[in-house]
Amino acid sequence: MKEGKEDFISNKNITTDTFNIREELEKYLVHWKWFVLFTTLSLSIGYIYLRYSTPLYSASSTILIKDNNKSGISSELAAFEDLGIIGGSSANNPENEIEIIRSRKIIGKVVDELNLEILYFTEGRVKKTEVYKPLKIELLSKGDLYAEKDTSFVINVLDNKSFEFRDSEDNITSTSKFKEVHSSSIGVFKVVPSLSLINAFKQTKVFITIRNRNSVINRYKSLIGINSAGPNSSILNLKLTGFSIKKVEDILNELVRQYNIDAINDKNEVSQKTKDFIEDRLKSVGLDLSLIQDDVKKYKGKFGITGLSSEGEMVLEEYSINNSKIIEFKNQLSLAEWIQKKLNKGTNNNVVLPTNLGFSDAIISQSVADYNTLILKLNRFDDIAGAKNPELIDLKNKVKIIKSTLLSNISNVKTSFQLQLDQLKKEATKVDSKMSLIPVIERGMIDIERQNLIYSELYSYLLKKKEETAISLAVTVANAKIIDYAYGNSVPVAPKKNTIYLVALLLGVITPFLFIYVKNLLDTKIHSRKDIEELTTIPFMGDVPHSETDEKIVINNDSRTSAAEAFRLIRTNLDFMLPDKKENTGKVVFITSTTSGEGKSFVALNLAAALSLSNNKVLLLGLDLRAPKITEYLGIAERKGITNYITNQSISLEDIKFSIPEIKGLDIISSGVIPPNPAELLLNPKVKELFNYVKKEYDFIIVDTAPVNLVTDTLLVAKYSDMTLYVSRANYLDKRMLNVAQTLYKEQKLPNMAIVLNDTDMSMGYGYGYGYGYGYGYGYGYGNAYVEQVKKPWYKRILK
Repeated sequence: MKEGKEDFISNKNITTDTFNIREELEKYLVHWKWFVLFTTLSLSIGYIYLRYSTPLYSASSTILIKDNNKSGISSELAAFEDLGIIGGSSANNPENEIEIIRSRKIIGKVVDELNLEILYFTEGRVKKTEVYKPLKIELLSKGDLYAEKDTSFVINVLDNKSFEFRDSEDNITSTSKFKEVHSSSIGVFKVVPSLSLINAFKQTKVFITIRNRNSVINRYKSLIGINSAGPNSSILNLKLTGFSIKKVEDILNELVRQYNIDAINDKNEVSQKTKDFIEDRLKSVGLDLSLIQDDVKKYKGKFGITGLSSEGEMVLEEYSINNSKIIEFKNQLSLAEWIQKKLNKGTNNNVVLPTNLGFSDAIISQSVADYNTLILKLNRFDDIAGAKNPELIDLKNKVKIIKSTLLSNISNVKTSFQLQLDQLKKEATKVDSKMSLIPVIERGMIDIERQNLIYSELYSYLLKKKEETAISLAVTVANAKIIDYAYGNSVPVAPKKNTIYLVALLLGVITPFLFIYVKNLLDTKIHSRKDIEELTTIPFMGDVPHSETDEKIVINNDSRTSAAEAFRLIRTNLDFMLPDKKENTGKVVFITSTTSGEGKSFVALNLAAALSLSNNKVLLLGLDLRAPKITEYLGIAERKGITNYITNQSISLEDIKFSIPEIKGLDIISSGVIPPNPAELLLNPKVKELFNYVKKEYDFIIVDTAPVNLVTDTLLVAKYSDMTLYVSRANYLDKRMLNVAQTLYKEQKLPNMAIVLNDTDMSMGYGYGYGYGYGYGYGYGYGNAYVEQVKKPWYKRILK
């Protein structure tokens, strides 16, 4: 070999395992147009989403849950403490109050108060947008179908006084004026415009939808957020998000108001029961007192009595005191029996008991107050807790225990009252004996006055208790103290503009990155010299970039294209690879490949042309007898060739040689007709004669042979070769097929073997260049084969 050949062969596979960051980046940066396209598309989608999405606003409110056991009573209520109407309150557990505030009962009252089941929409250019009460459907009475199922209709505002009713298909059903009363299946209602709608004075369509009440309650139950300010804090933070700041503020404020109303109603339940009981008693006692006063008047008029004697007055006073005690104990006994009857009525009848009725027994009064407190707490907690809730079960057990204790105490008190009542009756007998000494007419007067005095005192006592109960109803305070009313921020909480654009930008970058990464991960084709050097030890002769033209001969004296410069480089490298031979002996170069379609005929034709340009006498020999391409490439009709020469003794080489005007100094011998037995023909002695002859006549003999992985033709004549150029096509040949070339090289079945990489993508390489301004490279792109030149679609030319 010539000096330097050993270095060319031995050093061509010097590689490094160092990770090349630039090389990895170039795999992606070469597709920068895809990144620009996807990023632009992603940001555009983000913009459209922000443009047409409904912004959501958040409002919050802060309240303090009062602890009745710790906070005591206010200074305003201290004046009524001596009346016994303040008390009976229990400590409020913030966790329980959170569940009460978020209960369906409370939220249902908010929905009813604000008519949240009625939704209003206006029509935009792209979609309908919900608005908060551009007008108001004011319900005077609800129909059977109201809020039971979804109902939709349209109000088309004509001016500030009139409008049209339209159905869901935009058909006019009727025309009316604002504030007129209408009757329909949803009930009796009237349409009241808002001030902004009146001031607009333009035609506006308002789409109205009445949702199912239960679904609206469920929606707000899931949307309303309530959190404690701290683990031991009674301060609660309420939060709600919606499309309208005013709407969410109204909902939160109404929620707190309804919670306080519910708490006040619970606290007033005992006082209201007591008031109803006292009013019933006052009616009965007042009627009896009126009858007795009439009797006094009639008795005095009948007997002309103006007053009683001193002795009679003393007896009456003594009798009155004794009878007052008897009435008091009878009243106490009656109350005890009434409470006992209420308690025994049923275990599931959780009703409160009247208080402040003047029980002389402090234990009974306290037990009744404690019982009412537990009943109120149980009734409230029963609305929000499940049947198996541990706290609910504990409350029920406590109610049973205090009810049992209260019944036992009442039984004991009844026995005590009965003994004292019997003693007072004995005292009354003594007073009656004294009355027998008084004259009959005066004694009758004493009896009537005695009854009048008793009922007067009882009536006064009931009036006092009624006023005390009325005061307790009036001074009941709410559970929640409002620290901050609901306030909404004008900056929407969703969608977040910066976040959307950031996500869109990331998606625009990541999407093509992942696509390219997965594509490269699954790609098994060879693309560059690096792939060949990693998988084989075969010397690398050069690479031929993709040609965008349809010309089969890409090199001539004036060609400065990257493909032409590539063949010039291969021509130079041949001088290093070919062995030294005797003078006047031509050098034979076989051109083969693994499979068909890799461009070996294209390489053979252009390499022969490149050699002829350097004043060499060159022969292009078509020895691919199975699929000849040379005449097809040159665009000439099929003619006699090697097959005819071997099979016909009368045909000489001069008869089958021809040349073309495009390439001077190049003779061509085509394959000829396709024979039925090409392998056997190549074993004919005339093949040896052929090579012996052409070696003497030409400087270079370029032989286009058959693919080695498909047929054995090339291996049969390999002994005539001085060098073999093994053509592999980029973006076409599977990397695993390089094992065929490596095996042939290792076993030396093809002499002096080197690889030529065909059809590389010059736009995706590392910046190597040929000639002046014609750069090309080898990389990871895709190109069409030279054997099948097809014009790329416009989008592939832009985004390759």
